[in-house]
Amino acid sequence: MAESLVALRDRREAVIARLSEAYAGDLFDVDELDRRLDLAHAARTVAELETLVEDLGAPTTALTVASVVAIDDPGRAATKKQRVIMGSVERRGRWTAPRHTDLRVFWGNAELDFREASLGAGVTTIDVRVTMGNVELILPPELAIDVDVSSVMGSVEERHRLPVDPDPARPMLRVTGRVLMGNLEISTLLRGETKGDGRRRERRERRDKRRALRRARRDERALPPGDM
Repeated sequence: MAESLVALRDRREAVIARLSEAYAGDLFDVDELDRRLDLAHAARTVAELETLVEDLGAPTTALTVASVVAIDDPGRAATKKQRVIMGSVERRGRWTAPRHTDLRVFWGNAELDFREASLGAGVTTIDVRVTMGNVELILPPELAIDVDVSSVMGSVEERHRLPVDPDPARPMLRVTGRVLMGNLEISTLLRGETKGDGRRRERRERRDKRRALRRARRDERALPPGDM
């Protein structure tokens, strides 16, 4: 009996991992994933578990991150598919961003720091699909961004100031997709700045703006009537 319980537990974990991988690979949608996960947790025999994955074929990726890159010019990927399943991935420092990134996060975390990244002129697109996970994008102040992400029982927080006049000849980041019971956070930090440093800087900037506004109002009231 002990051996069968151990075998059932181990097979349940393997089946859940396979289902998560299949979802990240677009073999079925989140509703089908939820249905199969419920059945996997309720299964009482290994045979019941096997029926949940028999149509999926052999696993093709490990339970971390898998990437497929198509190169259209030296040093820059045209398309990159990135999958984060019950794990995490971070990109920091100097790196080259693909023209288009298809990012899927399932019960995991992804952090992409663009402060030292190389982006080509024009639009760089990140299409996110977050399910019960978290994606954090860190941008420099000069990088223009356009966000079109829907949220279902999740959170999309953008703390990024757009340049006043975005230049089409310069890089621009476009973020699309959806967040399901997860989080997407987009923040602005200077190079070498921590989140705490950024919050303190933003408070100083807001305080300085308020002071400048009060000084301008005092100066305006102090002007002679003929100079108004």
